[in-house]
Amino acid sequence: MTARKPAPPAEAVAADAHWEAKRAKLRARTRPTVTLTICDDDDLKKAAATAQLLEEKAQETAEKNPGDKTAQAAAKAAADHLASAQAALDEASIVLRFQALPRNEFKELLAAHPPTEDQAGKGYDYNPDTMAPVLIAAASLDPLTEEDAAEFLDNWSQAEGERLYSAALRVQQADRMDLGKG
Repeated sequence: MTARKPAPPAEAVAADAHWEAKRAKLRARTRPTVTLTICDDDDLKKAAATAQLLEEKAQETAEKNPGDKTAQAAAKAAADHLASAQAALDEASIVLRFQALPRNEFKELLAAHPPTEDQAGKGYDYNPDTMAPVLIAAASLDPLTEEDAAEFLDNWSQAEGERLYSAALRVQQADRMDLGKG
């Protein structure tokens, strides 16, 4: 015999005739995701940033001077240049995607990596050293393994390793809700 789902609260149904549709939307939500973009080509990053600034200035000038054909042409050229610079940056970049784990899985992962005595003394609730590669692999939407994650954490710079781990951890704490003014 299967357990019957409880009926929604009568007050909620009475107050909101669309409760079933809301419940369906709530059940269909996907877990949060974040991306980490990696590009080792500083020249491409600078070119894209410069193109962005030039495009914004050209667009602003064109908006202030709607009848000026030269300003309109400059805005179009700047937009084309930005698109080209962004395409080059995108081509040279690696994008890693991470998704929040279901709450119980994340809690189990935390429990499986208790802090060392020293870490506990510093206020840690878990051991980031042992948990980092496991979390990175578990949260990755790409085929990133624990071994890959451990290798990257060991071989990349401190800051880059922390950014990788932070992306996988940050998505666990992502909040897409607003309490509103009700």
